[in-house]
Amino acid sequence: MAEFNYQNRRDFLKFVFGTACFSAGLPMLSQNELVKKGITKITILYTNDVHSRIEAFPLNDPKYPGLGGFSARAKLISQIRSEEKNVLLLDAGDVFQGTPYFNFYSGELEFKLMSSMGYDCMTLGNHDFDLGIDNIVQQMQYANFNIINCNYNFENTNLNNKIKPYRVIIKDGIRIGILGVGIELAGLVPSNLYQEIIHQHPIEKANEFARVLKHEEKCDFIICLSHLGYTSENKKPNDQLLAKETENIDVIIGGHTHTFLDQPVFFQNKKNKKVMVTQVGWAGVWLGRIDVLIDNNNFGITTHASKSLIKNIRL
Repeated sequence: MAEFNYQNRRDFLKFVFGTACFSAGLPMLSQNELVKKGITKITILYTNDVHSRIEAFPLNDPKYPGLGGFSARAKLISQIRSEEKNVLLLDAGDVFQGTPYFNFYSGELEFKLMSSMGYDCMTLGNHDFDLGIDNIVQQMQYANFNIINCNYNFENTNLNNKIKPYRVIIKDGIRIGILGVGIELAGLVPSNLYQEIIHQHPIEKANEFARVLKHEEKCDFIICLSHLGYTSENKKPNDQLLAKETENIDVIIGGHTHTFLDQPVFFQNKKNKKVMVTQVGWAGVWLGRIDVLIDNNNFGITTHASKSLIKNIRL
C-alpha cells in the first residue's frame, strides 16, 4: 500500500481502484459514512469502441456469447446510479460503425441510446467519421452530452464551434476536468470524409489544455479521453507515451486498440506522479469503473493507492 502526503486541496486526491476492502474499508462505507469522514466519492464509468453494438452478441458467438450490447449496460449503469451519488459516464470514441444498425440509422440510434443512459462526454474516434463530418453534425442533434476533442482544428469545417476541447463537471463541489484527444485521421479515414480538419500533436495539446484545466479552471481531478490506442507502431502517440509525457492528467481512458485491460496500468509522468491508463476492449463487453475518494480535510492529507485494482465489469 503506497502512501503520499499532500498539503493542499488540489493535491490530496484519494484514489481507490476496485471493490475489495481498501485501507480501513473506506470503499465499503455508505455515502453517509463517507461524508461524516469528510470524504467525497466520485464513481467514473466508461466505455470505448462500442462500434454500434446495439444488441448483445449472439449466444453462439465464439468469443463473446450473449455479451455486450446497450441493454445490459443500461441496467448496470442504472443500478450503480441507484447506489452511488456522484456518477460520471464517459466514452473514448468509435461509437459508430460495426453493425447493420449503423448502416441503417447512421448513428442516430447510438446517440439516442447514449443520451437515454446519461452519458456526460465522449471523444471522437476515427470510425465516427465513416459517414463524414456532415453526418456527425446531423447526429449531434440526438446527443444530450458533450463531444470533446482538443487536438483537431475544426475551424474550416461544419464542426467548428460544435466540438469543445474540454468540459468541467462539478460533483459535490469537486471540479472534474475532462479533455479529449484523437488519432491522426490521415491514412485511417478518406480525406473527403474528414475534409479540412487539421490534426495537431495530441500530447502537446493534451498538456496545454490540462494546464488550463488545472490552473485556470481550478480542477481537482483531470481525465483524458483518448482515442490514440494503448500502444502504437513507430512510436506514434499512444496512451502510454501520453501518460509519461503529461503533467496534470490523473487518468487516461483510452480506445482504438480494443485492449482488454483486466487492471488499469500506472505510469510515471514528467513530474514523477502516477497516471492511470485504462481501456475496456470493445463492443460494450466490459464496463469500466473507477472509484475516486477525495478527502476534504484541509491539512495533513494522506492518500492510499490500493494495490487491488478494479477488474472491469464483465456484462
